[in-house]
Amino acid sequence: MASPLFLSIEQVLVMTKEKAKKAVSPAKGRVVVAMSGGVDSSVAAALLVEQGCEAVGISMQLWDYSEQGGGEGNGSGVASTAGSCCSLDDLYDARRVCDKLGIPFYVANMEEVFKREVVDYFTGGYLGGETPNPCVKCNEVMKFQALMQRAMESGADYLATGHYARIEPPSDGADTYRLLKGRDPNKDQSYFLFTMTQGQLAKTLFPVGDIRKDEVRRLAAKIGLKVAAKKESQEICFVEDDYGEFISQKVKGRAGDIVAAEGRVVGRHRGLFRYTIGQRRGLDIKDGSGPYYVLGTDMEANRLIVGKDAELFSRGLICREINWVSGAAPESGEVTAKIRYRHEGVGATIDSLEHGRLKVLFKKTQRSVTPGQAVVFYDGDIVLGGGWIERAIK
Repeated sequence: MASPLFLSIEQVLVMTKEKAKKAVSPAKGRVVVAMSGGVDSSVAAALLVEQGCEAVGISMQLWDYSEQGGGEGNGSGVASTAGSCCSLDDLYDARRVCDKLGIPFYVANMEEVFKREVVDYFTGGYLGGETPNPCVKCNEVMKFQALMQRAMESGADYLATGHYARIEPPSDGADTYRLLKGRDPNKDQSYFLFTMTQGQLAKTLFPVGDIRKDEVRRLAAKIGLKVAAKKESQEICFVEDDYGEFISQKVKGRAGDIVAAEGRVVGRHRGLFRYTIGQRRGLDIKDGSGPYYVLGTDMEANRLIVGKDAELFSRGLICREINWVSGAAPESGEVTAKIRYRHEGVGATIDSLEHGRLKVLFKKTQRSVTPGQAVVFYDGDIVLGGGWIERAIK
């Protein structure tokens, strides 16, 4: 019998819940849900409750906005509580959701670990001439190490989050878990999860990974969750928009020359940490032959190197600190590589180098390969692993 052309909201919700069952079907016993105060983790918790799991909501207190000077228009670069994940407002929203669902709610103070492992990493990356990715590091260290450890120590069997990604348990003779892209291509967050291990995947649930974002919002509205229409949080929760100002609160930038690739001085910079590969705006260049783009930095000489758009393209990269989700490198050297979150991916070959590094050669040159960012390898929807970009191969 053919499917109907139009579905009622009730039918859509039933179908949504059926898809979610796949993500939580292995769960028995106690599940700690990482509650951000947003709609995704809230619906994740609701789906677990509906499936009969003993759910417990936990939010992480990561950033003290009062001490760090957060506030709208404060000029510090520090995020205000409005629109930032992990803010006090988000904690209140998470508590209200848990009250609505009838499950316990706790707050875990992890400010010290967050500052050491994420904020200091972020600042140190920029000061070292790279463009760090704190969202990957936060997922790696805060959620799937620190929070998972607390969850297991509290007697939980699983940690659940609101990520748009999927986990496929061992089947058909395979003895490894597989990490897959989320079903919604516009919200897939698997890029941020490439550091996950087999042990972590075995203890993790992604209840909304098989659901589209619009379905998640409809489900939240039907349940009566006030976060159903809540806006998305900004990308870096502890930085409002100007990361340069944020870092300048900690260290004073040293001005220096902006030079074109051939060594000709074309302007002055205000501190190398204020710039990233491919950047065009904010360059103090009086030369009339632009536009110029940031190509890189010379940290020893304190020089910012700029050039034309064509010079941004690279045929490959070298990456370090590789993690293979299965625990072993793939047999084939053919992968799809994503060099940033919204990158569509490009066919590439990988080869092992000394000291645990990889050489990645693209099938087609790519723009703005950025040291400090993550490169993640895929086979279709399957996340094979990834590493941190060390340098581009021109």
